[in-house]
Amino acid sequence: MTLQIDHISLSVANLNNAEKFYDAIMPVLGAKKVEGSAEALKYGIRNTPDAHHNSYLTIFEAQDFTRNHANHWCFQVDKRDRVDSFHVQGIANGGYDAGQPGLRAEYHEGYYAAFLIDPSGNKIEVVCHSL
Repeated sequence: MTLQIDHISLSVANLNNAEKFYDAIMPVLGAKKVEGSAEALKYGIRNTPDAHHNSYLTIFEAQDFTRNHANHWCFQVDKRDRVDSFHVQGIANGGYDAGQPGLRAEYHEGYYAAFLIDPSGNKIEVVCHSL
């Protein structure tokens, strides 16, 4: 058995600022927005007994949010052009560059990734492992 993320909850300083950023990058990652309210933003598909290989992301506003670049979230995609699109869409929608799309051979020969800082300071990475 391999580790698979079932769901993640992420905190942000301002939900309204985060919404534009996450609404832009999550479709690139294949995650549809399923709810947006004053309490939370929700993306992806929840697991069920018949479909249990999905992932789900919930974003909450935290009143006591502290910027911490150690909060690092990495999402996997199947094609390198999706890494590139993530970076372009994220920058265009309030994210900050933390690493241009490219190979990171120190991890392995096919590790192609990009890094952004979301509007609240969370580090978001997208990686493609295919050659």
